[in-house]
Amino acid sequence: MSLASIKTLLFGRPSRRRSYSAVPNDDPDLENPHSQHNRDGDREDEAESHISTSSSITARSDSGSTTSTHKFDSRLLSDAIIGLSDGLTVPFALTAGLSALGDTKVVVLGGLAELIAGGISMGLGGWLGARCEEESYTSLRRSTHSDLLNDPASLTSTIADVLSPYAIPESLTTDLTAHIQKLSSQSQLDFIMQFAHALPPGGDGEDSPPSRAWTCAITISSGYFLGGFVPLLPYFFASSVSQGLRWSICIMALALFIFGWVKTGVSSGWRGRQNIGKCLTGAIEMVVIGGLAAGAAMGVVWGFQRIGG
Repeated sequence: MSLASIKTLLFGRPSRRRSYSAVPNDDPDLENPHSQHNRDGDREDEAESHISTSSSITARSDSGSTTSTHKFDSRLLSDAIIGLSDGLTVPFALTAGLSALGDTKVVVLGGLAELIAGGISMGLGGWLGARCEEESYTSLRRSTHSDLLNDPASLTSTIADVLSPYAIPESLTTDLTAHIQKLSSQSQLDFIMQFAHALPPGGDGEDSPPSRAWTCAITISSGYFLGGFVPLLPYFFASSVSQGLRWSICIMALALFIFGWVKTGVSSGWRGRQNIGKCLTGAIEMVVIGGLAAGAAMGVVWGFQRIGG
């Protein structure tokens, strides 16, 4: 049984199973246990092939239906959301607060300085976070590999821990354990990383998956700069700070609403009354959060301005 079949078993991928006709009682192979064992092995291989075929058919069928779902890179989407959400709220709050000083030039220069510094800081934080995650993955993979070499019996207990939540029959668990024990150490290690630690396998001889540190840094930094430039844009064309602030508030309310709607729709779905309700809730939440941040910043600036007299 292959790892793909184990994954299908554990996570319940829908597939249509082939029914096998009973073997006649007068089959001479029944008197030979070795022949019966070979027949079971052939049936298992055939079942695996059928599962893989059924999965492919299901995937093709789903891709052609109207209810098909598109897969996104969740990590990339998460980085983009972090950058955009911070960019849409923090610079907006800063420019709104600086507008209390009544000088358009101060608002523009202060906003640009914050965008550049914030984008670099956010990108650097994403890069450091991704590098730390990769180092942690490499350390865990190496320690797991060392455990497999020094204590082979740990593989049996790990497999039992992985399969125990699924109420799999003991006989099937024993067969799966025996099969995995026959695999190469690299395959055993990949199995533990994927199913015991919920982490991706390393690949062919790699200690860790390909680095995504730079992708993370660029995505977060770009999202922050793009989101932060939106509330700053009206001040370039407004004739006064108050006019720029009004335009900025309107544009930001719309941008936050759209961002909240799209963010929720990408993760939850677009169609159906329930999904539309989630999108609406997410959009309103983003507008409220941005408004509170801007109000807090403006209140602090006005407060210091009044204290300073």
